[in-house]
Amino acid sequence: MTNEQRAKGLTVEALCADGFSTPWDAPMNPPFPFEFRNVEFLTFAWRTHRENIEALLPPGLEATSDVVLTHVARMNDTDWVGPFSEANTMVGCRHTASGQEGGYSLYLFLSSDVGITQGREVHGQPKKYGVASVERRGDAWVGTVNRNGIDFFTGTMAYKQKKCDSALLGKYFNFQTNINLKAINHIDGSAAIRQLTARKLASVEVLESWTGPCTVELRPNIQAPLFRLPAVEMLEGFYWRTNFELVPGYILHDYLA
Repeated sequence: MTNEQRAKGLTVEALCADGFSTPWDAPMNPPFPFEFRNVEFLTFAWRTHRENIEALLPPGLEATSDVVLTHVARMNDTDWVGPFSEANTMVGCRHTASGQEGGYSLYLFLSSDVGITQGREVHGQPKKYGVASVERRGDAWVGTVNRNGIDFFTGTMAYKQKKCDSALLGKYFNFQTNINLKAINHIDGSAAIRQLTARKLASVEVLESWTGPCTVELRPNIQAPLFRLPAVEMLEGFYWRTNFELVPGYILHDYLA
C-alpha cells in the first residue's frame, strides 16, 4: 500500500475489489498469482479401504481408487508467505455431474497463518495448524506431521535410489487438479458459501524426482484423523523438488444455487 492510498483511506470501491483482504492496510491474503520456489515434497502412496474414502467425500463426488496420497512439503521460498511446512492428504475423486477428476483434499496441516487463512477463505481447503517436516536421515527420507504434540503421520522412503520421470507422480490419480469443499457461514451462522472448488497449479517446473519403497505409520489423533485411512498396502514414495505458481481456480458446484 502506498502512502497516498493510506492517506486517502478505505473506499467502497477498494473494499469491493477482487482479492480484497483485511486488515486493509496490511492484507493477510496474497493476490493471485504468487510463486513457490524450490519446494521439496515427500509423497507417500498407500492403499486403504475404499469404503473409508467414500465415507469422507461430500455429496456429488465419488471415489476413483482406494489409494491415499500424503504430500509432506517444505515450502522454502514463497511470495508473501515466506518459508513454511505443509502436509496434504488427498484421495482420487470424480465429480459425477461434470466428470471432472482430481485429488480431493481430506486433511491439510501447515505452519503458516497466512497459508491457513488464504487456503480456507479462498480455496475452501480444510487447513489446520500443524508442523510438517522433510528430513534426510542417513539413507532414508523421513516425513512427519505433528499436531497437539503428536506425530500423527510418519513416512519413510529410501534415499534417492531411483530417478523417475515426473509424469510418474500422477500414476495413481490426477492430483494436479485439487478439489475442495468450501464452507463459509454468515455472521448469524447461516450458510453463506457451500461449494466444490477446483484449481490447478501453473508454471510447474519439476527440478528433480525420485521414487522408492516407503512405509507409513498413522497414530491416532482426534484432531488429525488420518488413522481413518489405515494402510492396507504400502505402494511407493516419491521425493520431488519443484517450482510453481498458485493461480485462481473455479467453482465446480454450488450447493446453494
